[in-house]
Amino acid sequence: MIQIGEKFPKFELKNQNGEIVNSEDLKGSKTIIYFYPRDNTPTCTTEACDFRDNLESFNDLNTKVYGISGDSEKKHSNFSEKHSLNFDLLVDEDYKLSEQVGVYQLKKSFGKESMGIVRTTFVLDEEGKVIHTIEKVKVKTQIEELKNIIKG
Repeated sequence: MIQIGEKFPKFELKNQNGEIVNSEDLKGSKTIIYFYPRDNTPTCTTEACDFRDNLESFNDLNTKVYGISGDSEKKHSNFSEKHSLNFDLLVDEDYKLSEQVGVYQLKKSFGKESMGIVRTTFVLDEEGKVIHTIEKVKVKTQIEELKNIIKG
């Protein structure tokens, strides 16, 4: 897992509209990057809607928000439209970035093991360095925790 104080890896990913977002786009403001398993699953939907409903507060704190999963551009687009998401969802279909930051792991679900994204949130400073990581994300309390971290 990428450590606090380390630079977030360089990346170039498509968003839900097919536009390229890269690590240079993160500079100049704090950034929340949350990795989640799949679009349109109950917990992932709750998490995305919580970020949507609190985006203005994060904007007031000069903080950008990005969600990343292995879903396709089309799935991200449908998910974003269905829930009126107001931030970018980035496509990591080959899990390259997820592997680089250490969130693509062996998971156990309903007794079966498979590789996938473990729900994890990173907070980056204005230079793209990791300043906080939430590994065992509790979706119900994550937003308040993130606001407190960013406020310092």
